[in-house]
Amino acid sequence: MSDFDKTIEEELPADVAAAPDPTPPEERGEEVTYKEMSPLRLVLRRFFRSRLSIVGLVMIVALFLFSFLGPVVYSRWGEETVDRPDGGAITELTNKYTHNDVSQLGDGVEVEEVIEHVSTDNLLAPPSARHLLGTDDKGMDVFVRLMYGGRISLIIGFIVVILETLIGVLLGGLAGYFGGWVDSVIMRIVDIFNCIPTLPILLIASATIESWELSPDQQIYVLMAFITLFSWSGTARLVRGQILSLREQEFMTATEVMGLSIWRRLFKHLIPNVMPQLIVSMTLGLGSVILYESTLSYLGLGVQLPKAAWGTMIATANDPVILQYHVNMWLPAGVLIVIAVLGFNFVGDGLRDAMDPKAKK
Repeated sequence: MSDFDKTIEEELPADVAAAPDPTPPEERGEEVTYKEMSPLRLVLRRFFRSRLSIVGLVMIVALFLFSFLGPVVYSRWGEETVDRPDGGAITELTNKYTHNDVSQLGDGVEVEEVIEHVSTDNLLAPPSARHLLGTDDKGMDVFVRLMYGGRISLIIGFIVVILETLIGVLLGGLAGYFGGWVDSVIMRIVDIFNCIPTLPILLIASATIESWELSPDQQIYVLMAFITLFSWSGTARLVRGQILSLREQEFMTATEVMGLSIWRRLFKHLIPNVMPQLIVSMTLGLGSVILYESTLSYLGLGVQLPKAAWGTMIATANDPVILQYHVNMWLPAGVLIVIAVLGFNFVGDGLRDAMDPKAKK
């Protein structure tokens, strides 16, 4: 080492002179005794360490396989296929009455009305090899309708959660970033939606929708729209609170110095930092939406016959005879609702703990 190099080393501060070599250890020929882990891998490692998270994930995967692959494998009966064992016991009811039409004939006209009546007792088949969970009062296979009902509940849950998240991110992001009168207006709208009595409004809307004579498929879209309309306010509050704290951080000051546009700052730098909380909120919200949809279907506000829905199947228990003697018609749907809600809640709790930066590694 030359005298000049020695002089430079003596003049450098101690912490700079002893700074580690930035060259990777493997390039210096040294043995690597540690392993770097990305944030995503760290989150997954924490998530799969939780037994409840794994149980919830298994429950959700099982429900998806049952609902979407089940009808493909068990294709003997369709969603609306009616099976009448032993011929169906169809009886004819004859009703005769006199119809007076003064404008036409002036005399009474005798009318004979014949009505076909199907015995319900013959349609309520018990569980057997032909129908694993029996048939309902319409003669439709309960096991198959559970599969199709799971499709509707899961699809409605995911679509509603995605839509309410998009609305909440947009309005909550604008309120949190701009503040001032923009924040005041959006938050007052949120307060109004939080104060609306949802169930009475839905009852009134249901009576109005029935007069529109919509098809069962159209009723599903209307149901998704109503649930989304009354569910986005919580997401907006969450996003607003997170952005209010993030916009004061140093990296946001750097984006302003760099001259980035407002929309780029908001959707490229702020919203991605809120995604961990949003993912947890969406996962927990899926169980709530499924429970909400089932409740509305049970009350007659959601998916109606001949479409299958878990809430509609539980509503058959309103008949005391079915409630007591035909448990196979309503109990399996209730069990599947419990499994779906618990599964999404377990996964949501696991993600919340895994994404917590204060959690133990």
